[in-house]
Amino acid sequence: MQEQKVVTLETFSPEETLALGEKLGREAKPGEVYTLVGDLGVGKTVLTQGIAQGLGIEEPICSPTFTIVQIYEEGRMPFYHFDVYRIGDVEEMDEIGYEDYFYGDGLTMIEWANLIEEILPRHRREITIEKDLEKGFDYRKITILQR
Repeated sequence: MQEQKVVTLETFSPEETLALGEKLGREAKPGEVYTLVGDLGVGKTVLTQGIAQGLGIEEPICSPTFTIVQIYEEGRMPFYHFDVYRIGDVEEMDEIGYEDYFYGDGLTMIEWANLIEEILPRHRREITIEKDLEKGFDYRKITILQR
């Protein structure tokens, strides 16, 4: 059984969260899946924008809440950005052909991944973002679990 590795990081501004995302994007390898979980307004899109920058993508990144998946191909590898917040049933993912992305040659980022837990690849990087207002409005605790 492969050991799991957990890293916990703290950021204190959107710029720091963006920079962390950029570092994750630079380190990403083709075929990896990153899952992203956190409350509304916690900074999931900011982190994702940083990851895209780390991949060399310059076009604006916004959450594909209504389209479910947005594909970016201008970086050093394809970037498949999923937002499954509005998925009513996991079968909707079959209609999108999710396996082509999850097991493709790019980096797949899935926001609200906890909603489709049963179809996630076993090997993935799980990222959780949390606020703690006692530590400041812009404080974020970011936990990364490598499965």
